[in-house]
Amino acid sequence: MAKTNFEKLRVYELSEQLADHVWEIVLRWNVLARDTVGKQLIRAADGVGANIAEGTGRGTFVDNRRFVRIARGSLNETQHWLRRAYKRRLLSATQIATIKPIIDELAPKLNSYLKSIGSVSVRLANN
Repeated sequence: MAKTNFEKLRVYELSEQLADHVWEIVLRWNVLARDTVGKQLIRAADGVGANIAEGTGRGTFVDNRRFVRIARGSLNETQHWLRRAYKRRLLSATQIATIKPIIDELAPKLNSYLKSIGSVSVRLANN
């Protein structure tokens, strides 16, 4: 099966890596932790890639930009839940060390992607 446009984006690949790492970690938590922090963390992490994908399928630069902003919000929410999980001793330093580089690359790439969408729409409007 051929890749769709969003699957070719590095920013989307990073969002998948983040979501997959979060999933694997949360699966090992006890029932209370999974049911409270875990569900929120998984939803937020999954939301990053889901919104990137949805934005590319909307067909307009305006919609795509809106969904990338939502993806950025989901990434911030993911970071919030990761902080809560760490404070509650649900995450180890090793797990954080695995996730942090992904977030450190993903956050600026989301901003760059958002800016690139705006640049394209401005160029098209000027033609």
